[in-house]
Amino acid sequence: MRTRLLPLLIVLMAAVLLALGLPLADRVAAAEQQRVVIDRIDDTARFAALAQFVSEPLAGSDERQRVLQTELEAYESVYGIRVGVFYRDDRALAKAPAAWFLPVEGEGREAFKEALLGRRSHDPPQVWPWQDGRVVVASPVVRDGDVVAVVVTDSPTGEMRSRILRGWLLIALGEAVAMLVALGAAFRLAGWVLLPVRILDAATHDIASGRMRSRVVASGGPPELRRLARSFNEMADNVEDVLEQQRAFVADASHQLRNPLAALLLRIELLALELPDGNEEIASVRTEGKRLARVLDDLLDLALAEHAAADLQLTDIAALTAERVSSWRPLADEKGVRLTLDGSPAVTGWADPVALSSALDAVIDNALKFTPPGEEVRVTAGTDGDGTTVVVADRGPGLSEQELERIGDRFWRSGRHQNVQGSGLGLSISRTLLTAGGGSIGYGVHEPHGLRVTVTVPRNPPHV
Repeated sequence: MRTRLLPLLIVLMAAVLLALGLPLADRVAAAEQQRVVIDRIDDTARFAALAQFVSEPLAGSDERQRVLQTELEAYESVYGIRVGVFYRDDRALAKAPAAWFLPVEGEGREAFKEALLGRRSHDPPQVWPWQDGRVVVASPVVRDGDVVAVVVTDSPTGEMRSRILRGWLLIALGEAVAMLVALGAAFRLAGWVLLPVRILDAATHDIASGRMRSRVVASGGPPELRRLARSFNEMADNVEDVLEQQRAFVADASHQLRNPLAALLLRIELLALELPDGNEEIASVRTEGKRLARVLDDLLDLALAEHAAADLQLTDIAALTAERVSSWRPLADEKGVRLTLDGSPAVTGWADPVALSSALDAVIDNALKFTPPGEEVRVTAGTDGDGTTVVVADRGPGLSEQELERIGDRFWRSGRHQNVQGSGLGLSISRTLLTAGGGSIGYGVHEPHGLRVTVTVPRNPPHV
């Protein structure tokens, strides 16, 4: 979500800066040119005043004309601006330099025509920094209410374009600084908006992983997200209450049923004393009663596992695994199954030792149940990325892909293994115990046949 929100904020802020910067750049260019135009209008007005009383010379003997010519030459020499006073028929009264002539067309001709109508040039076309243009300004020379001549200045624009470019560079620098500030503001704004979302996502993940006590602190972010955080906490409280009621019901029902079941089994044993030895019906009833007792015990263990919090501590996984393998080896020898230990002799991880021992007991017990005599059950302790693993691989009949998707569900057992002793809750209890401590349990095929169970616990300490 951050990767989608940040570009949107950056694009919007860049658009705002461009919307402000482009008109400002245009105004800077227009202001620089306007300053030049006003200065040239003042100059042309001064020359028009000098030319107003110059009569048309027959042989260039008018003293006022010579003064005007001298002024124009000095002006052109100092400023490099071409200037001339032209009659209505384009003849020059005075000009500098001498080789300059009024153009037949273009901006100079348009300014000349406008001045003949009695108007001063005031709005020549804008010259941009990348153009090698010139600014032409014309002013009429009026005598007795009639326009008798026109003063025309043709100015180079190099210095003006340099000033415009410097102004633009300052604007670009300001835009860059503003963009950096906007980027910082965008990151802070995105962080402020998304902080409750990240916290909510982490809490959701914790609850999905079995840590039902996770909650969201609704203290930051927009009001809508704070309301969402409070609603999430209320929902989590309700879900936890419902699950707690279910666990309490299962635990109470299992506990309450054990006493009448024990009394029933005792009556069955007393009844068996009055029947002939080897009665199949009483043996079947006794077996089913014992199976029901195991189911009730497993249900109580599952309810306690879901309720108990994990006591995580740095644990020597290799040593704990070796201890459990040693405890199960007598049963393996009795069944004729080779139970071997492999892997690194020194592997540590963060786990609840009691919960991990119970999970390993359930997995090893399950492997020994389904492994025929003469085959091997191999237990391997090692590491895999950020996790410490214990892999239990047997040589039993294994499971199909569809069965692998269901293994670990409560009370689920493969149709091919219904005659094997068990309640179908052992692996569910193992998964519950491991999940409470941040661990997991996975299942796969052990080629060429058999089941491969991987128990994983974190290698790094939990985040407080």
